[in-house]
Amino acid sequence: MSSSPLMPMATAMWLVENTTLTFKQIADFCKLHEVEVQGIADGEVAKGIKAYNPIIAGQLSREEIDLSSKDQGRPLQIKNFDVEISNSEKKIKKYIPLSKRQDKPDSALWLLKQHNILKDSQIAKLVGITKNSVTSIRNKSYWNYNNLNPKDPVALNLFTQKDLLDAIAKAERRIKREKKEKERAEQANKK
Repeated sequence: MSSSPLMPMATAMWLVENTTLTFKQIADFCKLHEVEVQGIADGEVAKGIKAYNPIIAGQLSREEIDLSSKDQGRPLQIKNFDVEISNSEKKIKKYIPLSKRQDKPDSALWLLKQHNILKDSQIAKLVGITKNSVTSIRNKSYWNYNNLNPKDPVALNLFTQKDLLDAIAKAERRIKREKKEKERAEQANKK
């Protein structure tokens, strides 16, 4: 599967101006008609288009152009480069519509009931509300506590199941660490 270069007309213009490639080679590489490349060379086609250097763009190498310039039957080969798309960029806060904002305290209540090992700060971060709100929900002093209905935040799409499992694992590690520290303190007190 051969792909065409970015901005084929501008690339063709650069190749016409800067190489000794045939019009057919340029046309095949840029996925244009040979007559279009002839028109670019004559200045009748692509007026006002700025030439685009495929070498700087990383689509061709100077060696590739030289090889095809020496052999008029040899087609140009575009460099295949896989663009890696990562999902590691910082999570962008998404807009929550007014109708869904009540779901946040409901989700915090659900997390408090289902996963009470989570710290208030963890719940606040997961759900997207303040730590004070979570604490007041835990203490049943939240201004609208009587109207809260526990709702699963993963089902509401506030965050993913993986986020929840990561938070629970972190809380379990913290509890183990605190237990060990308490045991060490008791051992030290006995001595």
